[in-house]
Amino acid sequence: MNFASLYIMAFVLSFLIAFATTPIAKKIAFKVGAIAKPRKRDMHSKPIPRMGGIAIVAGFMITLLICIQFITVLDWKQLLGITTGALIIFLLGFFDDIYELGAKLKFLIQILAATLVALCGVTIPFISIPFIDGSTMFLDMLSIPLTVIWIVGITNAVNFIDGLDGLAAGVSSIASLCLMVLSIYSGYPIAILLTTILAGSCLGFLPYNFNPASIFMGDTGSTFLGFILAVTSILGLLKSYTIVTIIVAILILGLPVFDTAFAIIRRLLAGKPITAPDRGHLHHRLVDKGYSQKQAVITLYAISGVFGLSAIALANHDYKIIIAIFVLMGLLLYLNMKVMANHTDQDKKN
Repeated sequence: MNFASLYIMAFVLSFLIAFATTPIAKKIAFKVGAIAKPRKRDMHSKPIPRMGGIAIVAGFMITLLICIQFITVLDWKQLLGITTGALIIFLLGFFDDIYELGAKLKFLIQILAATLVALCGVTIPFISIPFIDGSTMFLDMLSIPLTVIWIVGITNAVNFIDGLDGLAAGVSSIASLCLMVLSIYSGYPIAILLTTILAGSCLGFLPYNFNPASIFMGDTGSTFLGFILAVTSILGLLKSYTIVTIIVAILILGLPVFDTAFAIIRRLLAGKPITAPDRGHLHHRLVDKGYSQKQAVITLYAISGVFGLSAIALANHDYKIIIAIFVLMGLLLYLNMKVMANHTDQDKKN
């Protein structure tokens, strides 16, 4: 089987498995009591099962087990670290969706899972500035801590944006597909396979999760997605470990990264713990401005897509395309805001 056929098969298979197992995940959620009851900051008005991540993980893991046999050049130690770490994150999310575990405990277990991945060889060993001889800085003892910070940070960033129907699943799909494209450039088959499977699993779950959602992914899904995205960005995209490729990785994951960074700054300035929930996230602000959930989510999909396309253009050193993309996005956002303002004025008149 050639690689193109393998990746197509992996995408279709992961999509179908996730789609088929989501109703099963819903039944499990009801059985174990993993139900999201409406809270003041939430968007839903009735209890919703919140363990849909089971379907995403099932689509990902089953497809990986089937397809991995076709990858001949493979670092089994790295793969073992990734899958074991991912299963730890899955189990953590599973029990958190039932018992709502404390932030410190979750953080410690996330560090454990990320450290396991790093110890198995998925690390950022050095950073260099492109086109400058002698600029390479070997991280040595800092390699593992920085890798762990990156993985834990992205894991929680994706979790934080899971506040609207379909948002985390859609944004993760876009990020996965962009990482897949850039992994193809790097020529690392396992990174391409992982990102392809992740995109398929997310999109297979999305029909049940898009507004109006019949099931949420919960921490079972959102932390798993963040973990795999973080690991694959190191494994494939950051193969050269230059400043530019690090910026590319940040851009691809731009929406969750920047939203989380602003949330941390906002909470620190307010004197609150950085893990304290609030309604200050970008998706909350859009809804508070009058956007419907669908309008807000589609707007954020577009922003995520702009970040992803810009990252691909940056990786290819095509700076004119980057400028054009951001100018177009700025224009679309301006027009979108004008339309929403007109709707709001019309509603006030009525």
